[in-house]
Amino acid sequence: MKNFNQVYANHAELPYFAPQYQEELLKKPVPKRNMVRTAEGLLPGHIIMLWRISFGTYTNQSSHHKYFYTSYGIDAQKELDWLLQGNYVRLNTAFESLKHLAMPKLKEFLQLQHVKGLSKMKRRDVEEALAKVYSNEELERLFDLRGYQITDKGKAVLERYPDIVAKHPQKKF
Repeated sequence: MKNFNQVYANHAELPYFAPQYQEELLKKPVPKRNMVRTAEGLLPGHIIMLWRISFGTYTNQSSHHKYFYTSYGIDAQKELDWLLQGNYVRLNTAFESLKHLAMPKLKEFLQLQHVKGLSKMKRRDVEEALAKVYSNEELERLFDLRGYQITDKGKAVLERYPDIVAKHPQKKF
């Protein structure tokens, strides 16, 4: 069997070699096209991560999909941190992240402030009540879950490379 350097000798850049996928990365290598950087210095794996974040469901508690390691050759958490530092993505505030929490949890926060009439409240009412009784800083102390949001800089890059997203397997709804 070939070793890692032999398998990836013709790639523009070596992929991240996740130990848990070692055997898989030797049998089915990361495609060469996924290790070529864009003009901005991004790899296709970064573009796919931006695309996933643009759905509005990616959080700091989401597990990173295996394909970031096996198809795109990136260390997903490290590269997400890099996208944050590069201002392609930002971490949502506590208020912006409320959409990721279930209604019972939100009502629990209101009960802590002795808000009445919770059983009749719809989600919008609950979120408005939270905004009246909590500051963002107070709310941040109540839960750790935060969503990620793509920035204008990230959107511009994503729009520039639709071909990368088009090559990624798409779910049919």
